[in-house]
Amino acid sequence: VQLQASGGGLVQAGASLRLSCTASRRTFSNNGVGWFRQAPGKEREFVAAISWNGDFTAYADSVKGRFTISRDRAKNTVYLQMNSLKPEDTAVYYCAAARGSTANSDSRFYNYWGQGTLVTVSS
Repeated sequence: VQLQASGGGLVQAGASLRLSCTASRRTFSNNGVGWFRQAPGKEREFVAAISWNGDFTAYADSVKGRFTISRDRAKNTVYLQMNSLKPEDTAVYYCAAARGSTANSDSRFYNYWGQGTLVTVSS
């Protein structure tokens, strides 16, 4: 599975962005998918995850209530809607497909990673 993340950009605090993660070469419709991010000088951290059918989602406490993960299995795409963005959300955002079908916050369960898309939030 090859993943392509897109939708990043430079926005002001309080704005919204929607990231997309599309799979090529083969579908990831039966896999859990997660979003992770890495800010400059910091370790990669979990942001959100969704199960294969979208019934289960998980969020980091720092984004709960502001970010929403969803998927369109027909389009082979997973989205991360980010609202009320804060400067501390600035990071490179990566999508990843898990080995299994669940929503998992542990990066060790993901073995397919996209190239990342940069989100910069100015104050």
